[in-house]
Amino acid sequence: MSELQTAPKSRRLTELLLLVLALAVGVGANMLVGLDQDRAFDQDFFVQGLTLVGLVLAVHIVLRLRAKYADPIILPIVTALNGIGLAMIHRLDIATGDTAAARQLMWTGLAIGAMVAVIWLLRDHRVLRRFTYISLIISAVLLMLPLLPGIGMELNGARIWINLGFATFQPGEIAKITLAIFFAGYLSTNRDLILLAGKKVGPLQLPRWRDLGPMVVAWLVSIGVLIFQRDLGSSILFFGLFMAMIYVATSRISWILIGLLMIAFGGFVAFQLFPHVTARIDSWINAFDPEVYNRIGGSHQIVQGLFGLASGGLTGTGLGQGRPDIVTFANSDMIIAALGEELGLIGLSAIVLLYVLLVTRGVRAALGTRDSFGKLLATGLSFTLALQCFVVIGGVTRLIPLTGLTTPFLAAGGSSLLANWLIIGLLLLISDAARRPAPSGPAGTGHPPRPERGAKRQGAENRTQRTTEVKQP
Repeated sequence: MSELQTAPKSRRLTELLLLVLALAVGVGANMLVGLDQDRAFDQDFFVQGLTLVGLVLAVHIVLRLRAKYADPIILPIVTALNGIGLAMIHRLDIATGDTAAARQLMWTGLAIGAMVAVIWLLRDHRVLRRFTYISLIISAVLLMLPLLPGIGMELNGARIWINLGFATFQPGEIAKITLAIFFAGYLSTNRDLILLAGKKVGPLQLPRWRDLGPMVVAWLVSIGVLIFQRDLGSSILFFGLFMAMIYVATSRISWILIGLLMIAFGGFVAFQLFPHVTARIDSWINAFDPEVYNRIGGSHQIVQGLFGLASGGLTGTGLGQGRPDIVTFANSDMIIAALGEELGLIGLSAIVLLYVLLVTRGVRAALGTRDSFGKLLATGLSFTLALQCFVVIGGVTRLIPLTGLTTPFLAAGGSSLLANWLIIGLLLLISDAARRPAPSGPAGTGHPPRPERGAKRQGAENRTQRTTEVKQP
């Protein structure tokens, strides 16, 4: 006799209450900026505030209709981060006379619209497993687009952009999602071969050479991005994404050791052969050297960011009362330094904790979902956000070389905003699948029904997981 189980609650009311708090944070930050600059409650304030409220409430309604069991904390966190980013970009626009906040608001609308389309049309994340190798092809095309003459363009020393006519776009931001889909599909299908095949040398289980293929491809892609596109940040992100996913899939430390050796070898060769890599490392190590500081493309940006963080102290100068506009690219690459100056260590720590909570909710969704593809995809996407934050904050604080990646949801940049909102959409879908009650089979057996026509069977993995389903409260 089977035990009665209580169906999980949708928690959409909890999400709505948290959204009110998140909107109060974002809109309130914009209000404080306006008050300090004697521009309180002007047209920009109402346009930005009402647009953000309308977009977020629309997402909430869509989740009630299409993914009512989705994680109730993810959307409020992202809303707060996006709102804080809009407020700081608007504050920098007032100081510099730019209009980046209007463009960021437009991209926010496009990004949220794209995420809503994914949630409404996709419904089940497992459908993406059918496009494993198509995702690899799409990734290769996206990464090659900036290298094509006529469409590709170089900005700030990196050739990672394409010209769309009405705007510029960074295809590599979308490539991190398609690469995550490919890695999740490949590893969930070939996990047993990777685990069981290969030679054992001491305590290490070494993979077969044929199984090393995807790692070599990922390594070559990351090195290629570093060499041809001069983008250190994306190079670290792509290879780190694969390393995290293969470790989660296999739990083998041998893969991590092999990956670290490949990173060390590739980084050493790039440092010796390519001047732009040498200059970036030199600006990191010798940032306070006057010659390096005054050199074109030197350490001026890094040092000014450090001065801004130092002047902020513990509590910050207050929104609108600092001078973050002195730092080059303060609204994009160095927005963490701008926020640290005006919000202080306490405010910046709160932002970092929001990112930590966001990543943990993504990992929670990965642990709760019943299929290995969803577990790997949610883990990879969550790690992508975590690695971006680490690389950006590490570069601004001079822990590691500055890479040029954008801070998710905070920094100005339409490509990054679009990609990261799409990541949130996929995480919401996976968390919905993790918390949704398992459908009952025929005659009350408790087994799931047969898959719909056209859906691929999961093989032995699904048959064993029917008896080991993990229910997440």
